[in-house]
Amino acid sequence: MATATAATVPAGGGRPYRRARSRCGPPRLHRLRFPAIAAAAAAAAAASSSPPAPSSSTLPPLPADGGGRLVVELVCAFNELTERMGEDLATSSSSRLLFRALKLALPALRDVDGGRALARALAVGATLADLQMDAEVISAGILREALDAGAVSMRDVKTQIGTSTTHLLHDSLRIKHAPSKLDVLDDESASALRSFILSYYDIRAVILEIALMLDMMRHLDYVPKYLQQIKSLEVMKIYAPLAHAVGAGNLSLELEDLSFRYLFPHSYDHVDQWLRSQESDCKAIINLYKEQLLEALQADNELQRIVQDISIQGRYKSRFSTMKKLVKDGRKPEEVKDILGLRVILEPRCDENSSDWGPRACLRTYEIIQAMWKEVPGRTKNYITHPKRNGYQSLHVAIDVSEPGKVRPLMEIQIRTKEMHRFAVGGEASHSLYKGGLTDPEEAKRLKTIMLAAAELAALRLRDLPGSDRGAGNCKNPAFCQLDKNGDGRISIEELTEVMEDLGAGGEDATELMHLLDANSDGSLSSDEFESFQRQIEMMRNLEDDDDHYRKILKEKLHTIDSAGLIHVYRKELSDKLLVG
Repeated sequence: MATATAATVPAGGGRPYRRARSRCGPPRLHRLRFPAIAAAAAAAAAASSSPPAPSSSTLPPLPADGGGRLVVELVCAFNELTERMGEDLATSSSSRLLFRALKLALPALRDVDGGRALARALAVGATLADLQMDAEVISAGILREALDAGAVSMRDVKTQIGTSTTHLLHDSLRIKHAPSKLDVLDDESASALRSFILSYYDIRAVILEIALMLDMMRHLDYVPKYLQQIKSLEVMKIYAPLAHAVGAGNLSLELEDLSFRYLFPHSYDHVDQWLRSQESDCKAIINLYKEQLLEALQADNELQRIVQDISIQGRYKSRFSTMKKLVKDGRKPEEVKDILGLRVILEPRCDENSSDWGPRACLRTYEIIQAMWKEVPGRTKNYITHPKRNGYQSLHVAIDVSEPGKVRPLMEIQIRTKEMHRFAVGGEASHSLYKGGLTDPEEAKRLKTIMLAAAELAALRLRDLPGSDRGAGNCKNPAFCQLDKNGDGRISIEELTEVMEDLGAGGEDATELMHLLDANSDGSLSSDEFESFQRQIEMMRNLEDDDDHYRKILKEKLHTIDSAGLIHVYRKELSDKLLVG
């Protein structure tokens, strides 16, 4: 039985330069840092008339600047986004569309706002890719930043990318300006506007605008306070409920928390400090219990026989939802019970006798949990044996994770099959559309149909034609295939020059890059030579991730030292000695 963790993106088959990445929290901003040693190596390689072929343990140096640097950024961004999209969505048609969008956006945004505009455009694209949106929506998200900056025009998008992406951008701009037409943004007018947006605009444009609003909220510190409050109110009343309505629950929670922070900063600080006082302990408990439960479920003989995959997701309560429990419901802090949570998702095996294996697996998981931990009486809800009227199925059990001398909130564990989970978050059982402002069940059903139809149309446009020799199944390295225009299995200097010119660079840069990467000096790049180049790019990405990880660790440890008073003691000692001197 395969080991499963929460929210992982699989590495592409036949792509040794990639690695599976955990996608937790907001996507990191795309950035590339090239140390001076890379620049020196590039200069040395360019100066050499006959560069030696690299051994298996060495990698070609990355270009430090110019057109070569643009190609590095293009390939890196393309790899990142297609990796996030997953194998099913990253068809060769989708890859070509995304590659064209990146070629248009990168040179247009590279120097806008010191490169920050490009980083934000790619972050929006990453958010949409994590939502498993199609290449048209992701391309529109990347190009919207360039459009707002005046770096590209709608005509550029239509002629170079296509009418579908242009349509999405038109609709997203209409949604962006819709709140300005309201005189007062009260609950009634906000609900009417949400219903209008969901009913009359391309649902993919709604998701695109939600991702753009999330990016804006993540950078709201840089605008005046009055604008922070105006935008936060729009997000709280319109975009956070819309995110919930279209099934983007994680985005909805983050939008609520960010809006809460700017609208009620003092209240946010109180809730934040209270949660932080328990957070380190509670998060450790979530990780510990998740690991213990996964180990127990995988070791169970009955589950091994009827289940082929197990996924356990951890959850920690958001600031805004905690505030609602404390203020709106009038609860005391110790009465907020659902701060901790785990969700077990089971995938039954397919067999002629497997019709009841899903419910059996859920009930067996429940029995294992009962044997491991102390169940809280009266809080178990079995919606598998007795589904809700709307079809919702899941088994909820609360356990006591307190210890002698250490009282903790209860932990709620939800148990369901993969099909039950898909039905709960996106099927007819979903209550999300109602929270988005719709109260008519028929209208909700109609919108679900429209969402499915939009996905079907996009799939038809982006699918690979049968028998195509450029299909996704024959293309083990999508980035290489985009550069290899004629499909002969090699990237020629002419093909590399064409890409350079699309990025605004010249033929000299193409010649220099070819010289750096062409290990056997035959005047073209094989797939092996190109993958060596990509492994170097991946190494730089890994260094960036490690840097982020170390930075967080150091920040926490230095903060601990400071809060413990050690730095304060040192400063006082130094001050006293100076005064004595």
